[in-house]
Amino acid sequence: MRSATAAPAWKGRPGPAVRAAKAVALAVVVALVVFPLWTVLATSLASPQNVIENGGWVIWPREFSLDAYTDILQGGIITRALLVSTGVTLVGTALSLSCTIGLAYTLSRPRVYGGKPMLLLVLFTFLFPPGMVPLFLVVQGAGLFDRYAALVLPFLINVFNLVVMRGFFQAIPQELLDAARMDGAGELAILRRVVLPLSKAVIAVIGLFYAVAYWNRFFEAIIYFNDQTKWPIGTVLRQYVTGGASLAESSGELAATSPQSVQMAVVMLATLPIVCVYPFLQRYFAKGVLTGALKA
Repeated sequence: MRSATAAPAWKGRPGPAVRAAKAVALAVVVALVVFPLWTVLATSLASPQNVIENGGWVIWPREFSLDAYTDILQGGIITRALLVSTGVTLVGTALSLSCTIGLAYTLSRPRVYGGKPMLLLVLFTFLFPPGMVPLFLVVQGAGLFDRYAALVLPFLINVFNLVVMRGFFQAIPQELLDAARMDGAGELAILRRVVLPLSKAVIAVIGLFYAVAYWNRFFEAIIYFNDQTKWPIGTVLRQYVTGGASLAESSGELAATSPQSVQMAVVMLATLPIVCVYPFLQRYFAKGVLTGALKA
């Protein structure tokens, strides 16, 4: 007869077969993720002759070469696109975080005048997002064509990020805020000295979400920019890799380099910044997203 204090079967330690199956499944998933990235990296580092001999894709370069990276970083459209994306990502993430934190804190406080109608209005935009044409008319009416602000201002606050951060703020014990008010602190002081230090996890996660969104933004630049020299790296990547255009047409310096190597080098340059940032913020994901989402 099973003891009354015995742990349920689903809480017990899995058997060897189950652990082996999990290990195999995890290995397959990792291989499916790593292999394409490695192929892109290997192709970008392979010599032109090596790429041609392997039909355009290289799994292990016979001769390593940095010519593709050297060529595209010597100047021209790729370098400008990287600088544009870096600037838009840094400025946009800072502005979006500031606005999201301010609005989320306001909506998380009880008995705020107009707080519930404002929250319903925000959620309405989440359920019924504006279409491409209304957004285009807003950008046109605001005079944002060929301006980098067109990549930032229309997307300043993401409703999902706002809801997650609001839920996180609501989880902060009310006693801490009341104690700060009794000490004479105003709302801005409470936000700066009490709420923000306790919210590093959710701020890091939401900041990464915004940074990834700004860095990967490409379609809006096609619509709002007539000047192609202002394109971010995502638009350039789509135009010259997915769209099938040749980078050699834009820069004579690339003629001696394999087109596949150059294209894969652009892919790596567009991917590496986010890949390098993610490991430093990964430990915040479970706490930052789950706490805010459950509370919301």
